[in-house]
Amino acid sequence: MNHVSLGPLGIDSLINDPVARARDLGPEITAAADEIEHNQVIPEPLLTHIHEARLARILLPRSVDGDQLDPWTYLHAIEEISRHDASVGWNLFVANSAALIAPFIPLETARAIFADPRAWVSWGPPNQYKAQAEPGGYRVSGEWHFASGSRQATWMGAHCQVTEPDGSVRLNRFGRPTTRTLLFRKEHAEPIRDWNTIGMRGTASEGYRVTDLFVPEAYSGTREDPALRRDTGPLYAFTMQGLYAVGVAAVAFGIARAMLDDFISLATEKTPRGLQRLADSPVVQADVARREAQLGAARAWLVEILKDVWSTADEIAAIDLSARVRVRLACAHAISSAVEVADYVYKAAGTSAIFRGTPLERRFRDIHTLSQQIQSRDSHFEAVGRVMFNGDPDGVFL
Repeated sequence: MNHVSLGPLGIDSLINDPVARARDLGPEITAAADEIEHNQVIPEPLLTHIHEARLARILLPRSVDGDQLDPWTYLHAIEEISRHDASVGWNLFVANSAALIAPFIPLETARAIFADPRAWVSWGPPNQYKAQAEPGGYRVSGEWHFASGSRQATWMGAHCQVTEPDGSVRLNRFGRPTTRTLLFRKEHAEPIRDWNTIGMRGTASEGYRVTDLFVPEAYSGTREDPALRRDTGPLYAFTMQGLYAVGVAAVAFGIARAMLDDFISLATEKTPRGLQRLADSPVVQADVARREAQLGAARAWLVEILKDVWSTADEIAAIDLSARVRVRLACAHAISSAVEVADYVYKAAGTSAIFRGTPLERRFRDIHTLSQQIQSRDSHFEAVGRVMFNGDPDGVFL
């Protein structure tokens, strides 16, 4: 695969199809799936081919040699990857999500990090650890977990509240404690090998710790306020959490799509004891048709909302409350629909789905690991419903 550089100032239409690039890598990803799950790392030369295909740069700004594409194209690309292996799809969704820090840090810093064509940022969610403000930057000690893709990463991040020299906690413009992201080279972090899960094993979403690490001010930024971003355009008007949810939905779609396709193939061959061939059963035919419609409808609705929000997004201001609620609801619906389709396939496949190491079994474990992630919570429906009836008095969709 030939790598074509975008350059910092323009975009080459020849490389603007990450879905096609992902599809081209599909057979190679499928061939490596067992190795990825066992060794918990994306092997070479697959990792090099992923970087050559720029699949970790879909959401990265053009100002730092990113593709800066629309969220529905991103959705389709991550879904395509996830059809072949959910762990690779997940790590690429997280890498693209981490690249969204680039508009919130100085341009020189972003270029220093992403000048490397293999640049990959990984981090875990915020927790109780705080950064101490010092002249010129911050000093931090602590540990974080769930750092998906950290074994492929070149840079790590730590999300922290900030303690000022006088002991007070720094507040943002909303009057809440600000969360600042500190970026540092991977070698400054000590890995914690704690990723022993039932599914998504290939993501190696393990922990890491840093001790008395000083991070310069220029290598920090806050993602919590889209109005602070340096790069303009509708992509960065979407909230971080909204685009995170799109990524999780994409992985869920990919897993469910692959499972449904696997079941259709299985049904043409399998004849359960005492029954007719699965593909000849009117019940199976109707159920598969319903699941096909369910998955397609959820995807179409999410894409419709993403396109609609994009069309009205401001070049600078963040998308409004109504748009944030719609994105959240469509993503929550997409994820729950994909899990339902996967559950149907697992049950309908019978004993063909229970043997360890088969694609159906691995994907079932993967999607039920995904279903436990914060973006997959059923409480998102409650939050959306609360806003629909009462507005957003508690800043749920800040």
